[in-house]
Order: sequence, then C-alpha cells, then structure tokens
Amino acid sequence: MSESLTSETALVRLALALGALDVGGPLTARERATIETAQTAPAPPPAVAESVRDLIRDGQDPLGAAFLRLRDASERRGDGAVYTPSALVTPMVDWVLDQQPERVVDAGVGSGRFLAELLRRDPSITAVAVDLDPVATLMTRATVAALGGSGVQVKQADYTRFRLPAITGRTAFVGNPPYVRHHQLTAQTKAWAQTAAATLGHKVSGLAGLHAYFFLATALHGRPGDVGCFVTSSEWLDVNYGSIVRDLLLGALGGEALHIVVPEAMPFEGTATTAVVANFRLGEQAPTVRFRSVEDLADLGDLATTGEPVARERLAETPRWSPFVRTRHQVPEGYIELGELCRVHRGAVTGSNATWIAHGEVDLPESVLFAAVTKARELFSAGTVLNDDTSLRRVIDIPADLDRFDPDERKLVDRFIRTAKRAAVHKGYIAAHRRAWWSIGLRDPAPILATYMARRPPAFVLNAVDARHINIAHGLYPRQEMPAHALARLAQSLRESITLSQGRTYAGGLTKFEPKEMERLAIPDLDTLLSHEPLPPAVVN
Repeated sequence: MSESLTSETALVRLALALGALDVGGPLTARERATIETAQTAPAPPPAVAESVRDLIRDGQDPLGAAFLRLRDASERRGDGAVYTPSALVTPMVDWVLDQQPERVVDAGVGSGRFLAELLRRDPSITAVAVDLDPVATLMTRATVAALGGSGVQVKQADYTRFRLPAITGRTAFVGNPPYVRHHQLTAQTKAWAQTAAATLGHKVSGLAGLHAYFFLATALHGRPGDVGCFVTSSEWLDVNYGSIVRDLLLGALGGEALHIVVPEAMPFEGTATTAVVANFRLGEQAPTVRFRSVEDLADLGDLATTGEPVARERLAETPRWSPFVRTRHQVPEGYIELGELCRVHRGAVTGSNATWIAHGEVDLPESVLFAAVTKARELFSAGTVLNDDTSLRRVIDIPADLDRFDPDERKLVDRFIRTAKRAAVHKGYIAAHRRAWWSIGLRDPAPILATYMARRPPAFVLNAVDARHINIAHGLYPRQEMPAHALARLAQSLRESITLSQGRTYAGGLTKFEPKEMERLAIPDLDTLLSHEPLPPAVVN
C-alpha cells in the first residue's frame, strides 16, 4: 500500500484522511504549514485510507514504511530518522507496561511505532509523543486516530527543550533517540547540553551525539520513581564522548540492565551496527547492572530478569563497558569474575627507583620507610604466603604535607629532598606530574599480591606482613571484608586456574596481565569462598 504514495505531500494527505487533525492536541505552526502544503495534493480514495487504517490496527506501519521509502536516506541519517523494528519494539513495550506507568513519553516518536504498540495493548493509555519533524508528528497523529487513542498528546518539538508537565504517578520514557553526530548539531544545541550536564553535576564532551543528549534530557524531565527504556547504537559503551551516558546510568538515571545486540542481528533496518537496549529507574542505584549479549533479535525477549550482574562500583572504575558483555558467557554457573569481588590495582610508579627505594640504611624517619615488594621474584619465591618482610627493601614515601613532622624529623626529610632535587629527580616526568613531587603515594597493603608480567602464569600470594607494592605487582583489594580463610581460597583458586593465554604475549615471550584483564578471571562465587567445602574444579581462564 505504501508503494502507491509518490511524495511526502501525498503521505501527509493520507495522514489527514486517517484523522490526524482530530487527535493529539493543538498543532504547531510547522505542522500547520506542512498541512497547508499537503492540501494541494488530491485526497486518497476512502478505500485506500480504510485499507491503511486496517494495516495499522493489524500491527503494521504503512505510513512509516512509505516515509522511509520517500525521504532520501542521507537526509534521514542527518535527522537521525532510523525507525525501530518490531522485534525491538515489542519487548521494550512489554517492559514498559510491566512498570504500570501512569503516563508514557515516546521520545523521538517517528511514525509512532512504540506508541502504536502501546495503544494496541491499551487504547486508553495516557501518553506524550514528541518529535521535531512535523511529517513524523502528523504520521503519529494519524496512527493514534486509527487506533482510537484519546489520551495521547502529540508534540512537534525538540525533546531536549520541551516542557513535560508534572504528574503524581510514574512516567515511563521509551524510544529510539535519534542518532545525529556532533558536527551536525548547532552551537546552541551543544550549549544546552553543557548547561544541562552541569545542572546534573556532569560534563559532556563536544563530540557527543544527539542520542546522548536524549539521556540528558530524560534525566531532567523525569523524577525519582520514573523509568525508561531506550534503544540506541552501542558506541557510547566505550568511547570517551559516551561517558555522559555512562555517568547518567550510574547516577541520576539509575541503570538497571543493558542488552547489547550484535551487528549480525541487523537491529536497525539496512544498517550493520550494534544496538543496546538500556532500561533504567530514575533515582535508584542498585548494587549491580545486568549485562547481556543478544545474537538474534528473536532472543531479546524478557528485559526484566535476563543478563549477568556487574558491580556498579566496577563500572564506575572502567571507561569501556563492552568487555563486560564479551566475557560474561565464559563464566559458568557458581562462578563470578574476579572484578565482582576485588579491585585490581597496579602498584605505584616511583619515577626513580634509585632515589625512592632504599639500599641499606637511610637517615630518614621510620614513618616514611615501607617494606615493599619491588621485584617479581620476591612473590614467586614466597610461594603461597608472604610471611617474612626482612628481605624486602624499603620504599621511601614522604607525605605531601611536610608540616606533619616534628622539627628533628623535618630536618632529615628536608635534607633528603634537597639531595634528590640536586639530582634533578623533581624534573622527571612522573615526579613533575605528582601533586607533590617528593610523595610517591603508595597504596595501602593489599591482602593478595600478584605478579603480572613474566614467562609463566602470575603468582597470587597472601600478604601476611602487610607489605606495600610498586608497579612490578598488582594488589587485589576485596570490595567487602573477607575472612582469612576465604582470601586463602581465593588465591588458591586463581593459582590453579590462570593460564598464560588469558594475558597479552609480547615479543620475547613475556605475558602481561593488565588490571582489567585480571579482573575478568573466573573465580568461585563468594558463598563458595566463604564455605569450608573443597573448592570446585578450577575453571581454566
């Protein structure tokens, strides 16, 4: 049926024949101008309008299909007009209705695919549909008229700037925010984003696209207790300019789950790209966010319970989120990733080992001398437990605030600093970028220490002497307090399961484990570690 339409003018004329003027509230000046132009086209035969109405009621989108055919693809891409297939719409609407909202806001409504599915389920639903394109809002009005939606307000407006009236109950936000790249956005639009982000306590990159702005606007439109479900391209999971979306989901928007659809599933018609469905609860910050990889749109299904949990704290520490999806399927039942239980931190960089690692006696206060692991072989030779620090060298870590020393200690410290400065230590790259060039900033002792670069699998050693470590080792810091026997079982499990294949092999055969790579190692879950039962078979990582 859409093939019989030969112009957008004819499409708008068809929308009018379907009753676009009878629903959705007041028209804007741009809608009226579009209608005035369309009046020059002949009205479609009543039988054609009735046939299109039947198709809409049967779950199809003949108006949207005609629009996609009639408007040039490059122009649609510039407007971010990529319409959502029903395989995505249906589970998203299922989730929205399960939240029992008093009102639904369709952000970037397009031809009304989300709204139409909502109305087919409940014609009495209260909704607000927003889109900047007057042709889109007129198509939406026609769809609402065909489905008998009396509680729908259609707004031809900029979603980021329009005013959403307050209500007492829950609002659910749903939609496919337009993908418009930053260089196509006006300076005024970018200025709005900067102000909006600052209002929420964030910053937004000038490289962020319009889809990121929709998350910003939703955080401003909504209030605690509201919910949302958006589908977008998934690039914001990893790129620097996507940080505003990640920050919002960890903060005001209250991210609940991310369902990442692989490119092979073709989530958007004619475009080989990934997509991510994000559901969120404003004002809530659950301890975890669920992650799931979806390889077939038919498998998207339930958005409410599927996916593997990732600790919110861990997400806050990590600038790239897609690896959490790629590795979840490798963790068998009863196991978790190490990062769920522990942070992994590389030791401090001294910038000059000859200066900051004491060789023999040194005339400094004991309070600045710390027994530390400074060579990987010290961990390899320790076996399972580091229980003697007499052979460890001392690292000199002077606090930034020198006024904390008494007069005698201060003399010793000042003399050491003068000597280091005469050797130009303060001009080194690392020292020059510290808050106080003389202060290394050793981390607190880690309960478990691990090597991370060798021609053999890493050593995982219990730190019974509270030794510090520099950057030749990683420290494993539990996110919650763990008894000694659980820490011992954790180290044992890691020693038994890790292989060189999990790290990065460099020329010469050296294999390196970055902190985030180590955090993805599979370990028994916390209940298993806390028990006194034998450890389950090792999972070869």
